[in-house]
Amino acid sequence: MSTLRDIRSRIRSVANIKQITKTMEMVAAAQLRRAQERAEQLRTYTIKIKELIEDLSKVDKQNPLFEKRDVKKIGFVVVAGDRGLAGSYHTAIFLEAEKFLQKQPKEKIELILIGKKAVDYFRLKKWPIKHQVLNWGGKITDEEVKALADQLVNWFLAHELDEIYILSTEYISIMSRKLVLEKFLNVEKIEETQEEYQLDYIFEPSVDEIFSQLLTRYFGIKIQNILDQAYAAELAARIIAMKSATKNAEEMITELTLVLNKVRQENITKEMIEITSGMNKG
Repeated sequence: MSTLRDIRSRIRSVANIKQITKTMEMVAAAQLRRAQERAEQLRTYTIKIKELIEDLSKVDKQNPLFEKRDVKKIGFVVVAGDRGLAGSYHTAIFLEAEKFLQKQPKEKIELILIGKKAVDYFRLKKWPIKHQVLNWGGKITDEEVKALADQLVNWFLAHELDEIYILSTEYISIMSRKLVLEKFLNVEKIEETQEEYQLDYIFEPSVDEIFSQLLTRYFGIKIQNILDQAYAAELAARIIAMKSATKNAEEMITELTLVLNKVRQENITKEMIEITSGMNKG
């Protein structure tokens, strides 16, 4: 049986772990409030700007970003985090990524990985990595987001990639999130109804100029929204994981304390027996 010193040492170790997990939970909760607010604000804006693009797509048929090609290269963007201790957050992402990849020929795929965990996971896999972004969670700047969005668009326009898909996690609530796999490029055209064919649009400035400005803004906002949603979802997952770890530590401390008391009582009883036996012999 463990000695009192061993048990006390284990209790101190678990208590230290509890303090760490509780602190991490509190830090993640503070970060989540800011991330959640930003994600909600951009979600609404992204939806509205997409509606404008869909309306304009009914008029402008020639924009190269709507081009549907024979697919020779697919860009697959996987958005993960840079840190662990988030429960099943990353496991779910990589399982979904594997499902998508298993349906694609190896020679068609180019990975664009966001987050150290994604890079670590795919580094030893067979899929080629075209680009990677590290240390982005809560730190990536607006300029870096715009550069990433512009890079994706440029790869498509240069025919380096014929389609681009993004796998990310959407934040719903602290207890709920969902994986989202969506096509980023080409932009899908909206089918027109007969009524829409008859509409007479007047644009000022021209449709091409509107599209140029609107699409440039849309892709940057879209990427920013995806990253904000993913970061909020990661923080929520970390809060739940750390809360569970703290609870487990508390339960372990309770169990070890019971063992400590039992061992202490057994030692006291043993000492009393030894004292009594010594008195009887005397």
